[in-house]
Amino acid sequence: MKRFSTIVMALALVLSLSQCKKNEKNNAENQGEAVTITLDVSGATSGSATDGSRVVVNPNTGTVNFENNDQIIVASGGKYVGTLTYNGSLFTGAISNATEGYPLQFYFLGNVIPAETLTSGVTQSCSVVISEQTEHLPVISAASSNENYTASTTDYTAHLLNKCALVKFNVTTASEAAICVTGFNNKVTVNFAENTLTNGQESNGVITLPAGNGEKWAILLPNEALEEGLAYSEDGDYTGTRGAVPAVYENGYFTVGIEVNVTTEINPGEVPVGAISGKFTINADGDQVYFSQGNLQYRASTNTWRFAENQYDIIGHANSNISPTYDGWIDLFGWGTSGYDDKYPWMTSEIETDYGDNQNNIAYTEYDWGQHNPISNGGNQAGLWRTLPSAELGYMVYQRNNWENLYSMGLVNGWHGLILLPDDCVLPEGIIFTPNYKQFTNDVNNFSLEQWGQMEAVGAVFLPVAGIRQGTQVSQVDESGYYWSTDILSPDDGAREMWFGRMYIYYNPGIGGSFSRHNGISVRLVQDAD
Repeated sequence: MKRFSTIVMALALVLSLSQCKKNEKNNAENQGEAVTITLDVSGATSGSATDGSRVVVNPNTGTVNFENNDQIIVASGGKYVGTLTYNGSLFTGAISNATEGYPLQFYFLGNVIPAETLTSGVTQSCSVVISEQTEHLPVISAASSNENYTASTTDYTAHLLNKCALVKFNVTTASEAAICVTGFNNKVTVNFAENTLTNGQESNGVITLPAGNGEKWAILLPNEALEEGLAYSEDGDYTGTRGAVPAVYENGYFTVGIEVNVTTEINPGEVPVGAISGKFTINADGDQVYFSQGNLQYRASTNTWRFAENQYDIIGHANSNISPTYDGWIDLFGWGTSGYDDKYPWMTSEIETDYGDNQNNIAYTEYDWGQHNPISNGGNQAGLWRTLPSAELGYMVYQRNNWENLYSMGLVNGWHGLILLPDDCVLPEGIIFTPNYKQFTNDVNNFSLEQWGQMEAVGAVFLPVAGIRQGTQVSQVDESGYYWSTDILSPDDGAREMWFGRMYIYYNPGIGGSFSRHNGISVRLVQDAD
């Protein structure tokens, strides 16, 4: 892991709050507070960027400064009480419902609008996501007032402390779009009652940097050290890597840039990253898809999705280790457990109709694993991949042109499964393929790794027999294969799936089998071939 040096700088924000006195008969609800603030991450007690702009960083000192209409959120007594706005020299604004005899709490949240509605005297917490950094650097800072609040006092002072780090990235890109780096804490949740800021991740921990090559500065929240990770262009045309990141701490100032290289074109020769080259027709209109290079896999400890490295790879009985902190990989999922709406891949239930949104189709919605999540080795963006609905899956197996000669049971690298050939498949010289064979044996369609490499080169797809997870119990490994479609029968019934075993393929065109949604089975994603 590349080692990065860091320069620790102190951040001082000196606030003096002043305003004209209100009539002493007015209560705390009508008291306006005025704040004077100076921000300097270089460690000086005063100073600002030369152009006076909060959103421009001086790379030599890390200095940033505020601009008109910047806002500070104020809390008291464990609840939000008002917002102060910068007018060029002071932060001013009215607060209400403040608690006498206790300090006020000040939070600068980078001018990002909180997800929650803030109601004075009611709201106890709020959160912001600082992913977008193409135009502004969302500095996060907080402090308590030095003075206790009283309704008759209008002048306050405080020393805001930086809750984030200023970090440089060295970007090399072939794209003209913004660059996304992943794996970071990018969400701050403020608990007014506890006066705490808690960091977390949203949407794979994405931080979006400005477009173009060269030095790019970003605000990062405290984060443990990260290994080399993925990066991609916001337009979806290029992918690449970001370098390893040392531990990020409050008030850090990282002047040695983290290398980011986004130069691999995702679709240089038509075949998507992470896909098998063959095209498969899925409906009477002639629409086609590419299959992913392997079954979908998930690691809970890092909230990471990927495709299996090889088509014949499965996790097997290790799927029994499911938990929200498990550091291994799983590949058997309850229906629709994309992580959206608290439907997580490691979930178990005794209720057969659990999981998903109870709609007739989850394709192109958050509940579809490929639509909601970036796949790390499949372009690393949400929305690139999808799950086939029942009708399209059935058409591909039993209705496309020449279908009788394009599927069969087989054995790859000693593992049983279903082999699907692309529409215009030309078998490699010397390879014998017996179509429409519905049994697992070791005598028919038994391909060595070398032979399967030749088959895969012409676009052949292999769906391995990975078994089923019921709760934490895994069974039928190398005996039965189950693959989800996007369809359910009704809100109170199971979901459609394709099921094949030692003597059968249970799948009628456009109908399929039905399975309880709480069971964990395999997922194989596709990408549309435009």
